[in-house]
Amino acid sequence: MIRVPGKIPLVVQRENQARASRIDLLKVKINSAAYLDEAIQRMAQVMSNEILGIPQGGTVHERQRTGRQ
Repeated sequence: MIRVPGKIPLVVQRENQARASRIDLLKVKINSAAYLDEAIQRMAQVMSNEILGIPQGGTVHERQRTGRQ
């Protein structure tokens, strides 16, 4: 016979609360025009770098990594 606990352990409850609060924070951020503008800009930058073959850190990071100034 398998027993099912009557209560959810506190650790699981804390994890669920943390996830719920992170989701709530994200919902608030998504309603912000400034946040959406930054997110779209960042996605465009990452995609452009991938298309152009620029490393993840961008051209400035590449110059610092290889020692070129």
